[in-house]
Amino acid sequence: MVYSDHEPPQCSGGHVGMSTGAGIDVQRRLETLIRDFRANEPPMPVVVLHADEASDDGKVTNLVEELYTGQDTHGTRCAVAPAQQEGPTEVRRAAGLVRELGDPRRWDSRHSIYRRYAFPRLRLVRAIEDAVGELDADWPQAPSAAGSRGSPPDPAQQLLDQLARQRWRPKGAARWSSGLRMFDMAHILPASLVAVLAALLARSHWSVALASGTGFLLLLVVLDNVLPGRAPIFLWLRRESRWFMTTTFLRAAARGRPTDVSLLRPARSWNAISARAYDVAEALKSGDDFQLQLYVLALFEDLRDNHRRWSWDLRGFKRPRPPALFLPQLTEANGGIELIKAVSDVRSRRSELDPLLIVAAARGTDVPRLQRSVIQGPGGTPQTWYHEWARNLRAGQSPSREPAQLPWVLKVALPSARLVPVEGLRHCVRTPSRPTVARLVWSLHAMGLVGVLLTAGLAVRAETLYDRHCSASLLSANGDTVKRSVPHGRTECVGIATGKVRFGDWVPKEKKGEERKNGRRPGWTLADLEKAVKDANTKVVGRRNSEYVTIVYAGPLSADPEGGSSPLKGVEELAGVYLAQSVINENSPIGLRVLIANGGVDMLHQKEMAKAVAAYAAKDRTLVGVVGNGRNLESSKEATRILRNADLAVVSGTNSATQLAREFGNWFSLAATDEWQVEQLGLIAAQLRKPGRRQQEQQHAVVLTQEDGNADDLYTKEQAEFGMAMLRDQDFKPTRKGYAVKGGKPELPSGAEGICDGGSTSTVIYFAGRVEHLGPLMNQLGTDSGCENQDISILGGDDLSKADFSPNGVGVGSKVTLYHSVLAELEQAAEETAFYQEAAKHLPGLDSRRLSPTTPVLASGQTALAHDATRALHAAATRSGGSHTRAETWVNLRTVRLSGMATGTIDFTGATPYKNRKGHSIALKEVRRGDGGSSRSRVLCSRLAGNTEPLTKKECAIRKK
Repeated sequence: MVYSDHEPPQCSGGHVGMSTGAGIDVQRRLETLIRDFRANEPPMPVVVLHADEASDDGKVTNLVEELYTGQDTHGTRCAVAPAQQEGPTEVRRAAGLVRELGDPRRWDSRHSIYRRYAFPRLRLVRAIEDAVGELDADWPQAPSAAGSRGSPPDPAQQLLDQLARQRWRPKGAARWSSGLRMFDMAHILPASLVAVLAALLARSHWSVALASGTGFLLLLVVLDNVLPGRAPIFLWLRRESRWFMTTTFLRAAARGRPTDVSLLRPARSWNAISARAYDVAEALKSGDDFQLQLYVLALFEDLRDNHRRWSWDLRGFKRPRPPALFLPQLTEANGGIELIKAVSDVRSRRSELDPLLIVAAARGTDVPRLQRSVIQGPGGTPQTWYHEWARNLRAGQSPSREPAQLPWVLKVALPSARLVPVEGLRHCVRTPSRPTVARLVWSLHAMGLVGVLLTAGLAVRAETLYDRHCSASLLSANGDTVKRSVPHGRTECVGIATGKVRFGDWVPKEKKGEERKNGRRPGWTLADLEKAVKDANTKVVGRRNSEYVTIVYAGPLSADPEGGSSPLKGVEELAGVYLAQSVINENSPIGLRVLIANGGVDMLHQKEMAKAVAAYAAKDRTLVGVVGNGRNLESSKEATRILRNADLAVVSGTNSATQLAREFGNWFSLAATDEWQVEQLGLIAAQLRKPGRRQQEQQHAVVLTQEDGNADDLYTKEQAEFGMAMLRDQDFKPTRKGYAVKGGKPELPSGAEGICDGGSTSTVIYFAGRVEHLGPLMNQLGTDSGCENQDISILGGDDLSKADFSPNGVGVGSKVTLYHSVLAELEQAAEETAFYQEAAKHLPGLDSRRLSPTTPVLASGQTALAHDATRALHAAATRSGGSHTRAETWVNLRTVRLSGMATGTIDFTGATPYKNRKGHSIALKEVRRGDGGSSRSRVLCSRLAGNTEPLTKKECAIRKK
């Protein structure tokens, strides 16, 4: 020790300073050591202070007490040893002193930073010692069996039973004193987090995942703390157990038993820990130096762990000052000298450094006791030498047994002149300290803030995912579907249904009295069809040596009751797709798997749907094409382009778009184009014209179409455009009148500017609107005064074929006749097809009753057309008996010719790319008011699919009024 007369500056922090020059010098040396500890963790000595003269022993004791006060004020975690300690021997008193140091409260300080120390290893040793103390005095020897029945108890099992009763805790230890550590959070909390993640990966809602994790946490806490008489859960994974099994200090007691612990081998780990506990208990029972040195070793391991820098909480960086133990008096009464010897012995045997700094005051007469005499050789016979040697391996083979100074003890003699109080102000020395980065960034407050932000971020993300996707959890979502708003406050699900997504869950339940919305209702629901398709998919995928192709049905499967839109069209088309799937899977070696995609109410979100289908196609090579897209909108072009870029052909049953086949080589439709349909309606219009001279007798006509809020509906635009041209070609003088739609209802023109203002006794109306507006139109014509005493003829496109003209459906006025086109001629084709027999067999809700083209659920032709489109796509994908890629399927479609279909012969062999093909199925129907006020419908003329012979005026003759 180098002494200096230089007085250091006065300390801050409330410390009054050191009173003597020797105290200032020792304080300076300690602070230098602490400064070095912050940088590189140097070896920590045992500093033993003693006076040159025996009369100054009390002053040295006061100096150590002042050092304790100063270090405590500076923020060092300090513990001070009492002057007296209970115990029969000095070694036992030293062991008791270390045992008490395992109480975290002994190291508390008002100025220390970060949380309390934890001593799990020391607690484990204390628990084993307490368990031994509770057993019989002659344990581990079996008690005498004389006078008793049965075999004597197993000493190892006796020990384990007692440890279980103590919950492997020291006897009398408060179960609640260690806060969250009672929950064994090191393993219970990770296990609960695994439960949460497992629930999230199962795509559960975040609330379900949180509830499952919380429930699992509570269950583990109950198992770990409430149930009596058992070992704590995850005991073999605790850090003290791992140390207990791997420390070389106890290796000699292993006796060849397994010493490893493993997460995947709990039984083997438990047996290893049980065996080690018994060996240690036997050694503790002997009462030699092993007990003290094991306590010291456990204390060092715990302190080393408490200052481990690269731990999960970086606690070593947050505790820049080493712990300090102060022994103001080294006496036999407190076992201090034996403790110092044990510290030196353990440190000499171990190759690892520990952070404990020990400062002690020794009387001059006790200083020689810090040096031991020569070890006496083991006595007894040669047969006992090995056992004596093995016993000494635990504590006897230590450097302190040699006739030399203890290697870890730094003895400092203090002269009387330096123990004299310094005149004037008292001073101290303190190493400059500043908060570490880890303390600021990785602190409880920072982590709390991060946790709050992370929780808020996860909540926002979960809410965003929930608002955006149809199926979402806390961390992930099904990206194949998204939520979109319906104008009247509802939400719809758009995209391709994968996973647990079902579009039927998003369709509002029909109110009582609305079962026949838009005139008809099939015998099945969307949910019924989705379940049936799923079951069929499961069967075809699960078949042995299964080979299959996948198609997507894309249609309108959402509803907006307030806006007058229902999923009826999509449900009828999906029924046709499912029917085709059932027939194919029964009869074809190459099965058909069907996925369902929703384009939203009236297909207004079909572009997003197409993107979802294209994205899915990139993941599924079995996907060969799309069936559906049956509504002609402005967005149909972009949707078809997206599918074309994904090499997906589109076979539509009901889309009558004129331009799609001309612009896209992947477009195939069974529906006659709007342009061709209107041309055929010209055969009817020609018969409605008054006879006479053409130029002088031009007849007035009205083209009625929706003008506002319908910008995306290309069908109505084409119908109006082609209707105007057709009427002009038939020598009519057409006038275009528009109507608005509010609340799902059309506001039709009336009065002087109404529909029937042509000044003649007859009116011809071309209705270029949707079927949902036909009922209000008929009602308007029956009540408008301008239409009184006029014969009214209404012409319309194929969308009107979806109307129900039954007594409970759309009514026709007495002087009104409706002529409209139909996309499918079903009655003539019925004789050559098994469609109706297969429908009765496979479609749900029909009870296998006899079906015909006039059966209401099939009369619109939507189901038949979707069925035929699906059969055509599957035929192209499995041409020549093998499954093909989507690009090959696209090419093969132009070779498909199928007879015996629901609408006739599906023939794509004459379909020239980028041109409209011929041979569509079509029928022109007439609807009049019949007897009793009901509406009666009849076919004027028709062609089956595959028949390219043009219709004639003679075939399509009407009855004159």
